[in-house]
Formats: sequence, C-alpha cells, structure tokens
Amino acid sequence: MSEQTQHDTSLRFLFEDADIRGELVHLGESLQEITRSHAYSKSTQALLGQFAAAAVLISNNLKYRGKIVLQGRSEGPISLIMVECTSESEIRGIARGDVAAEHEQPLSLITGGQLAITIEREGGTRYQGIVALDGNSLSAALDNYFLQSEQLNTRFWLATSADCAAGMVLQQLPAQLQQAAQERENQWETARLLAETLTPQELLELPSAALLHRLYHEHPLRLFEPTPVTFKCSCSRDRTLGALSSLPVADLEEIIAEQGAIDMTCEMCGTPYKFERNDLPALAEPPLLH
Repeated sequence: MSEQTQHDTSLRFLFEDADIRGELVHLGESLQEITRSHAYSKSTQALLGQFAAAAVLISNNLKYRGKIVLQGRSEGPISLIMVECTSESEIRGIARGDVAAEHEQPLSLITGGQLAITIEREGGTRYQGIVALDGNSLSAALDNYFLQSEQLNTRFWLATSADCAAGMVLQQLPAQLQQAAQERENQWETARLLAETLTPQELLELPSAALLHRLYHEHPLRLFEPTPVTFKCSCSRDRTLGALSSLPVADLEEIIAEQGAIDMTCEMCGTPYKFERNDLPALAEPPLLH
C-alpha cells in the first residue's frame, strides 16, 4: 500500500493459527472534513481523531446495515464529542463546549465523563452500552467496555497527529482453532505484547501491510482487501425543512418577518440551507401539498 493510499482506509486481518482478529485504520482527508468547518483547538482535533479512528474500528463488527455512534459526555471543557460510522465506513462527527480548549492529554478535556457506544441497526433494534471515561486513555476505556460487554480480550491503540489519525485493535475470538485455555492465553499475550512495541509514529506513518509485517512476520496472517473510509453527512435540504416544519407556525412567521428568510447551517458539515416563505408548507401561498 503506497503512502498516498495509506490514508482513509481500514484493513482487517486474522491470525491463521490463533483465534485472534485485528484491524488497522488510517484517516486523513475524511478526518479533515470533520474538523474543517469548525474552530477546534489542536487538542479537540486530536480527541475527534481518536474517536473517529475508534468508531471505524468498532463499526466493522457490524454484520448488517446500520451505524456505530461513539459519544463522550462530561462536565469538563468539552461537554460532548460524537463520531458516527456507518456499515459503509462513512463517518461524521462533532464536538461541543469549549472547543478552543487545549490540554497536553486531550482526553482530560472530558475526564470524569461517560463513554456511550450505540449500535443502530437500519430499520431495526438499537443497543447502547456505557462505560466511565477515566484516566487519559480512550483506548483503555474501550478495552474495559469490550471486556465487560463481550467477555473477550480486546486491546485498542490510537494515535493522532496534526491532520490524521490511526488506530489498531486486536480481539480474541471464541475458541475455534485452539481449545486449550492456556495455549489460547499464550497466543493472546504474544500478539498483544508484540503490538505493545508499536510507537504512535509507526502507527501513523507505516503502511498497514508494512506495519503488520514489522509486528507479526513470524506469525501467519490473512489480510483482507482494504476498505475505503469517507466523510459523509446525512443532512439534506429535505431533512432540514422537516425540522423547521415541526416548529410552531407563529415562530416561523416571526423569523420570516424579522429576517426575510430562514438560514440554517448543518453543525456537522457546515452546509448552509436557506428557506423563504414559499418554501415552508405552513406559510406558502397557496399552501404546499405534502
């Protein structure tokens, strides 16, 4: 994989002789699209990068169409940080609060908060799990979440730089190739300890195949085709009009009288929408049928 194709991809892999799966993700332009229309500090951008990389890693567990929502809430400088990733690897995200705040450890901006992981199946069920956001590591919070919710050893590594983010996850799968408990534990510890030698710079800069060779050249791996990751916001003119239509007619009349039109901007992607009186079904003359 070349340096050019390194960014905005995720790569799944399996150990051929152990019940362990893994995934690597690199984000560049897709992450920049999330932050481009906002005055985020470097710390807030780094935090969004960690959340974005983690959301992509988690989303590839989906066995159906839907999305993962990774959300942190706190009483700290950043009151909300949220990233969505669909089963098609489309991401978007936002931070709210004192988004200009800086901290040497970005997670300290939401220390003492809660991390919620929501799985939404398209047209179906919705599941949410919550874990405390303690310490200075989002990866540690995720490790704890998966150990509690799935009772499977899971380890995340996350790194960010000025304009990109990267992440890796290892997860021990239910016994299939190896039934002996001690051997399973040995295999997991070997894979984990080798991954612990990885530096943030290597995670950010090495192409995925080269990184995996560096870590596991003595272990047979099955690599899948890389999946592209893209930024995509689900906002639209119709959705924005639907939100406006839920407001009382008197409020719409007041805004139109004061401003001549209603200007709305998507807080996720910064796309502007403008609605004049005749665009609004409740105020149009003659009334719009819908």
